[in-house]
Amino acid sequence: MCGICGFTGEINRPLLERMANTIRHRGPDDSGYWSNDSVSLGMRRLSIVDIENGHQPIYNEDKSVVCIFNGEIYNHIELRRELESLGHTFYTDHSDTEVLVHLYEEYGGDFSKHLNGMFAIALWDKNKEELHLIRDRVGVKPLYYSIQNSELIFASEIKSIFQHSKVRREPDYSALSHYFSLKNIPAPQTAFNGISQVRPGERLVFSHGKLEKFQWWKINFSAINNDDEEYAKIHIRKLLESSVRIRMKSDAPFGAYLSGGLDSSAVVALMANMSDQPIKTFSLTYEKDYMYKSSDRDFARQISKKYRTEHYEYMMTHSDLIDSMDAVQDAFDEPYSGVTSTYFITNLISKHVKVALSGDGADELFGSYLPHRLASPLYYYSKYKNRLNSLNKQEIEQLAPFEKDIGYLSDLYSKGSESERRMELYLFNDKTKHDKLFSKKMRYLIKNSLSTHDLVLNSFNKSATNDPLNRALSLDFETLLPDQVLMFVDRLSMAHSVEVRTPFLDYRLVEYVASLPGNYKIKNGRVKSILKDSVSDLLPKEILNRPKEGFVLPINDWIIENLSEYISEILDSSRLKKHGLLNHEFVASLLDNHFKGLQKNGPQLWNLVMFQLWWEHNFS
Repeated sequence: MCGICGFTGEINRPLLERMANTIRHRGPDDSGYWSNDSVSLGMRRLSIVDIENGHQPIYNEDKSVVCIFNGEIYNHIELRRELESLGHTFYTDHSDTEVLVHLYEEYGGDFSKHLNGMFAIALWDKNKEELHLIRDRVGVKPLYYSIQNSELIFASEIKSIFQHSKVRREPDYSALSHYFSLKNIPAPQTAFNGISQVRPGERLVFSHGKLEKFQWWKINFSAINNDDEEYAKIHIRKLLESSVRIRMKSDAPFGAYLSGGLDSSAVVALMANMSDQPIKTFSLTYEKDYMYKSSDRDFARQISKKYRTEHYEYMMTHSDLIDSMDAVQDAFDEPYSGVTSTYFITNLISKHVKVALSGDGADELFGSYLPHRLASPLYYYSKYKNRLNSLNKQEIEQLAPFEKDIGYLSDLYSKGSESERRMELYLFNDKTKHDKLFSKKMRYLIKNSLSTHDLVLNSFNKSATNDPLNRALSLDFETLLPDQVLMFVDRLSMAHSVEVRTPFLDYRLVEYVASLPGNYKIKNGRVKSILKDSVSDLLPKEILNRPKEGFVLPINDWIIENLSEYISEILDSSRLKKHGLLNHEFVASLLDNHFKGLQKNGPQLWNLVMFQLWWEHNFS
């Protein structure tokens, strides 16, 4: 994996003269460079732009500003021209990193507002004796830090922070308690005490032992835009085309993920229309035709044929999953039980290209997941619940796609407030965790901690809109997207040295779509409605109308058919008792009910398996 790492302490010695002499390489499999001096920065990054001359660290003209960063700046050529017109002198051919130091000279700490890209930046101002840590708007690239006495240690990976002698490997039980609901650790927490994550759109400034935080960008789903749907549809298409085009700029070969769904198919279609060479596309297939999986394959092949792509497929088996567990655990550093299929398809991609465009982010932007589909129907159910037998056609449509499943809406609505209803859609709610899943020991360790419901409630309370769908999107855009979706995309692709670029997360497109009302995005139960209208000329109707699936592993099927012995061994009470955090009798009941076909506990069991493997990897 590629990334940045370094640390700074009492900043009282010249940095730049020591940089060349003190930074040493930690090894070909590590994420950066390290030095045990009081001020140090280091970098190992995929060579995508200015391969010959763009080596980091990069300086300004008088070497008073030095920068390393992980990611890509897509508008660096335009920014360089602007800066040269203002009198700045560059020494590399077209390095995007060098643009950063000159932007900082010109605009100060807010220079990141001029960037279109994905990035984790570390920038040292020698004159002010300030270190700036900056994460991109939506959190595509990770950035972690730890403060030990007067030192700030930072890196793109947690494992790099543990290279510092002062950082101890201790679990954060509060953070771990949220994992069993969310499938991931929510930022700014990590699974380890004393290590935090820079949040999306956040800038940290560290100087003389003191840390300040600034939020330089924040998504706003306030539905303040009055554009009519026809104009919005056209404008979305223009923004998406621009986003794809700018992400096709690369000095290294590139391709695209292709699941056969709407999002990746639209990206591939636009790429093909913009390229004079066949686009390389990549899909994941399975040894058996599990539900939706055969259609994934067939639709991907249909798009490949339509746009004449150079298409490759990786056929995955349950054995691949078992064989890769150590590598997947190593990629994440933290417990994680979301999608891991990216690891396998990216292994194939790495044999052909170094850059791949994907459809990630469209679901969280336009609305697709169950909480998104439920948001408006639940809102209208609350208005109509006392006269459900006398609704007119328009009112019935407002309950879609649950107009024929009123009982489900009624049951979920009875769970309580907006945040309490959302908790019911997670793997384990707080009550189940407290009463059944957690041991007495674990309950004691987290007794003074915020509950997962508290985190969800706090996020809803910060939302700037009353639009029910936009509120649901706002929550997932700030939590699920960076902490889970983008985490697995980055970690599992970087594990194979492939850079993933996400056109749907171009900030221009994000800001515009966020400003639109929710009923443009999910209309009468039709998910991503305005996106589908925007790309309808590119894709077959079958793809426009197919249900959401994506690169999701058939865990429920595999656990019963192939992985029962593997799962049972990992979740055996003798192994759970070693840490004593979980109620092994409840875990046994989840296993038993799943194998007997009484419940579908696949996601819950996989969550527990990934936790157990992570714990043993770190603390056994």
